[in-house]
Amino acid sequence: MKPWETVDRAEAPGVGEITLVRRGDEYVFRVRGQTLMSSRQHGSEEALAKAGCAGLAERSNARVLVGGLGFGYTARAVLDTLGPDGRVTVAELLPVVVAWNRSHLAALAGAPLEDARVTVVEGDVGKHMARTAGAYDAILLDVDNGPSALTHPDNHGLYGRVGLAHAVQALRPGGVLGVWSAGPSPAFERRMEQAGFTVETLHPAAHGTKGTRHILFIGKRRPQGRR
Repeated sequence: MKPWETVDRAEAPGVGEITLVRRGDEYVFRVRGQTLMSSRQHGSEEALAKAGCAGLAERSNARVLVGGLGFGYTARAVLDTLGPDGRVTVAELLPVVVAWNRSHLAALAGAPLEDARVTVVEGDVGKHMARTAGAYDAILLDVDNGPSALTHPDNHGLYGRVGLAHAVQALRPGGVLGVWSAGPSPAFERRMEQAGFTVETLHPAAHGTKGTRHILFIGKRRPQGRR
């Protein structure tokens, strides 16, 4: 078996060392030496885009926020769903991940950041939602390992009551919040419901129909005042 090759590495404030490694055609992100994600396992990211953007292909001027760029597969799947007048905002906390997606990783998902419909925001997606009112038809969050297995404690706020309140604020009436998770979290599902979402959970495979099953929380924003 071929050894892993280090493509690039960087120090990310508050995160530590993040490394991009490659073996053959597979790329992996490592954070402080631990594998965070692999380019071979993106079936659940594409399922997140499909479920979160259901019905938006026919909607004019649809707007979608993707929190967490990863290898670009979620953004690509959203672009493939939306019409030509749709727009996608990608919020990514780590500038180096954006840089890698514009260089080493661009070809993996068909260079989604080169699509004219995409705007990249380098910063915290939670803060972006907090200052954006009623802007999005769908918000898709794939940050860290989801609410159940965080590698960085600062990400807890995104999945807490305040973070969910910001998501409600940023969505248009009837909008959808989709959240990727490495594993189940009944407590998070309850928080989504308490925040004003009707929640469905999906269990797509990490790689096509094979591999580890991940969890998707798909929440439709209820009209205000309804429980």
